[in-house]
Amino acid sequence: MNGKQLKNSILQWAIQGKLVPQDPNDEPASVLLERIRAEKARLVKEKKIKKDKNESIIYRGDDNSYYEKFLATGEVKCIDEEIPFEIPNGWQWERIGNIFETTSGSTPLSRNPDYYKNGNINWVRTTDLNNGILNKTEIQITSKAIIDYNLSILPQTSVCVAMYGGAGTIGKHCILHFDTTINQSVCAIQPNGFCNMDYIHTFIEYQRPFWMDFAAGSRKDPNINQLIIKHCLLPIPPQEEQLRIVTKLNQLYPYIYQYGNSQNRLNQINKEIWHSLKKSILQEAIQGKLVPQIAEEGTAQELLEQIRQEKLQLVKEGKLKKSALTDSIIFRGDDNKYYERINEQIVEVELPFEYPNSWIMLRLKDICQLTDGEKRNGKGICLDAKFLRGKSSATIIEKGRFVYAGDNIILVDGENSGEVFSIPQDGYMGSTFKQLWLSSVMWKPCILAFILFYKEALRNSKRGAAIPHLNKDLFYKLPIGIPPLSEQQRITCQINNLFQLIK
Repeated sequence: MNGKQLKNSILQWAIQGKLVPQDPNDEPASVLLERIRAEKARLVKEKKIKKDKNESIIYRGDDNSYYEKFLATGEVKCIDEEIPFEIPNGWQWERIGNIFETTSGSTPLSRNPDYYKNGNINWVRTTDLNNGILNKTEIQITSKAIIDYNLSILPQTSVCVAMYGGAGTIGKHCILHFDTTINQSVCAIQPNGFCNMDYIHTFIEYQRPFWMDFAAGSRKDPNINQLIIKHCLLPIPPQEEQLRIVTKLNQLYPYIYQYGNSQNRLNQINKEIWHSLKKSILQEAIQGKLVPQIAEEGTAQELLEQIRQEKLQLVKEGKLKKSALTDSIIFRGDDNKYYERINEQIVEVELPFEYPNSWIMLRLKDICQLTDGEKRNGKGICLDAKFLRGKSSATIIEKGRFVYAGDNIILVDGENSGEVFSIPQDGYMGSTFKQLWLSSVMWKPCILAFILFYKEALRNSKRGAAIPHLNKDLFYKLPIGIPPLSEQQRITCQINNLFQLIK
């Protein structure tokens, strides 16, 4: 459980009456509601507020079901299906709109300086909402804006809720610690003089994930409105218990935040340990230390000619460029140093590791090439990075570089250059990808493990300022040790086994 989950659980206990004990001596919430209704009736009579045509009373019948009576019509209906949970004796369910006045605001014309220049009246937008106590706003407006747009000044302890902006914004909230006004995307629940507004803010914070269940709209982003907020059912404890709940939450919040921070640090440590273990396993693998060498498996020398013949055939078929035929052989001399032979030229090279004698040493380009895929017209899925990561739905395009299910492609443009994907279905590569050809002579998972080990180094060596892209020279020049085929398979199996253990 992380800090957010713990806080949500405690908020749930609070509004369900499970956080603090009930006191039988508390005045029941039903009496509190009667006083609120009497005060509303007085304000309506004095024409200070308008009469609510949808006003209702919620009560529990003799059959233990919940009913709602609409005062204007006398209509009564059962609302058991709306009740989300049971509440203690002495508590009451009520619609927010039955006991609170709500309002929204407006946005003065931005290009009119008379509304903003030297403004001294706080003006709340959804971007100001901080899910806590709000003490200031980014923008202030003038008294002229207040008059021209008929904006209300909200009293302190009003609770603000974001109505627009999609899933990331709807339900953002705050409790005001200063007088302010708001724009049209914010709904304010104004204090009624009877309920503890910190408790109301607690409920609004608990309610945030659920607003999207009611969101609708023809725009790209769904919205809620004041009617939805007014219609929301609110569990109301006795006044005294409201205070006890708020007091208890204030006592718990520092410990919740402390727990959340500790949990985040622990998660980060675990993540770092996991990445370190994973990289250590891969490093052991590419050095020939993960599994023992078996003499009966021979050496990898016989693979060289097979690799050459495979590339030669692919060049003839036009699937690889002629440059792919340029081989380099890395070998250990009698002086125990490593040398590289390119055509007839021999130069001394430094390798990052010592390799087993049964292995051969090549450059990654000798067994791996970046190609463009098959150019084709016709409808197919666009295999972009978001889709391959499972973070977007498939987009259909009509032409591009076609690749087949089971092929490998590598990201060559963007911050994550060097990331390799195995294609789940036929489709067109996204513009930031290249097809990754891997020699069929090799055990492909073994090559992919090697590339994965160098993923961080490739990412840190990207080229290009505007759009960073894969350093192909570095990619192709990476020295790779090639074990016998059987050992490649054993290495891959051991990697998979160890990765499962450290999950």
